[in-house]
Amino acid sequence: MPQLRIALAQVNTTVGDLAGNAATIVEWTRRAADAGAHVAVFPEMSVTGYPVEDLALRKTFARASRDQVELLARRLAEAGCGDVLTYVGYLDQDEVGPRNAAAALLGGEVVASQYKHHLPNYGVFDERRNFKPGTELDVVRLHGLDIGMVICEDLWQDGGPVAALGEAGVDLIVSPNASPYERSKDDVRLPLVAGRAREARAPIVYTNWVGGQDDLVFDGDSIVVAADGELLARAPQFTEHLLLTDLDLPSGGHTAVGEFAGLRVNRRVLSDTPVPAYEPLSGPAISEPLSDEAEVWSALVLGLRDYVRKNGFRSVMLGLSGGIDSAVVAALAVDALGPDAVYGVSMPSEYSSEHSRSDAAELARRLGCHFRVEPVADMVRIYVDRLSLTGLAEENIQARVRGMLLMALSNLDGHLVLATGNKTELAVGYSTIYGDAVGGFAPIKDVFKTHVWTLARWRNAEADKRGETPPIPENSITKPPSAELRPGQLDTDSLPDYALLDDILDDYVEGDRGFADLLAAGFDAEVIDRVVRMVDKAEYKRRQYPPGTKITFKAFGRDRRLPMTNLWRETH
Repeated sequence: MPQLRIALAQVNTTVGDLAGNAATIVEWTRRAADAGAHVAVFPEMSVTGYPVEDLALRKTFARASRDQVELLARRLAEAGCGDVLTYVGYLDQDEVGPRNAAAALLGGEVVASQYKHHLPNYGVFDERRNFKPGTELDVVRLHGLDIGMVICEDLWQDGGPVAALGEAGVDLIVSPNASPYERSKDDVRLPLVAGRAREARAPIVYTNWVGGQDDLVFDGDSIVVAADGELLARAPQFTEHLLLTDLDLPSGGHTAVGEFAGLRVNRRVLSDTPVPAYEPLSGPAISEPLSDEAEVWSALVLGLRDYVRKNGFRSVMLGLSGGIDSAVVAALAVDALGPDAVYGVSMPSEYSSEHSRSDAAELARRLGCHFRVEPVADMVRIYVDRLSLTGLAEENIQARVRGMLLMALSNLDGHLVLATGNKTELAVGYSTIYGDAVGGFAPIKDVFKTHVWTLARWRNAEADKRGETPPIPENSITKPPSAELRPGQLDTDSLPDYALLDDILDDYVEGDRGFADLLAAGFDAEVIDRVVRMVDKAEYKRRQYPPGTKITFKAFGRDRRLPMTNLWRETH
């Protein structure tokens, strides 16, 4: 049977950096050519980065993207890899409107192109706002083999392009993707692609983007699946990678053109002569998926690293309270950027315990990051005395003074301030706006409190396995959580136990379950009412919170968007 070596270029590009992204494509195609690849497949919108959001509506950006693709075809030929059929994603625009497009480049030319048909409009996606759907599919024949293409959602939805290619007949389907990460998505991805391969009766090459873009992170996990659904190759998660696979493909000699499953199939012959027989690569290249906690930690690290670096920052700063949240954020920051780029600040007030101070210092010592102590009691006292503050106003001014201090140091030294709040706090509004909510990025914004503890224990256990010092002090993990804004304060003074609270939030926020459903699940009516009211009242705070890496099915901001002025309440 005819042979073909495929390269899946799982790369990290940046939205808007057309020239830089094109240079990345040239570099990785050159690697593919050196490895003997005949076809290289890059992710969806690899030329522009993804998602471009309303940049898609700027005609100048679309024109620059299209021009870059034509230039890229020539650059690949000049770089000596013009004989590799290279698939890239880009933004196009025609008389109908903006298009999420992909092109096949060969011999210095654009030899085929098509537009995404299924435009997702759920969760984090808003593509119906930004793009117009395509109605045609371009199949090319390379070395006697017919290769079709589907773009991301076109693979995930029933019918449409996959069904059309299956009816028309192809020997191979390539699928450029930009599929954002959420927990355990790799468990869904493989069965989905395997099912589509069986439906099309052809192997599928699924290349996914890797990297962070604002509050999204992409995990890679690119795969090659045989026509019978068997996994042939799998790239590692959360890292750039060139995955090479040799395929033996039956040449079906497909010739059907016209309309199939509502789409027009076009064909173009590039070469009919099969590749001379060659020795295939030894053994399958199948990377094992990460464990759940390793996967989440890697997502948070990559999301933070890319946000910092792609936005031109060299370092980050955060408040170290001695508690679990700031400890986990600091450990993530050190893993993402290295200890010399992380600056921790302890800001004790008159209510700060000795253990909070010592735990913060011990954390910094273990991580090897920068550390300074800036007491805030005198600054707080000025506000308290001048305005005669008491109660909640006195508590909140402590958080706001700390927020101002961090932002002042950020202005002075150019650090990006990290907010350390978790998803549970954000859900119920247990944070001080303009206080602990200040910052440019919130790494654990989408991590429930109970999961923060789980991640801390996992990270320490991983350090133990490697013979390293666990980064997070045990006392920060085991002590009762407290904001320490008044004498003897504990989080449980204001909130239900975190295990119970997270169970309710998982149902109410993630599952969109109503009061009756929560009651039927066994939760106490009074607790349900209390939690639901806190969540509903805190929407205005969430709107003003910094962006943070999405890891769950329903993240605040991207996935869950409710009106701030809203008198609807869940009732008995």
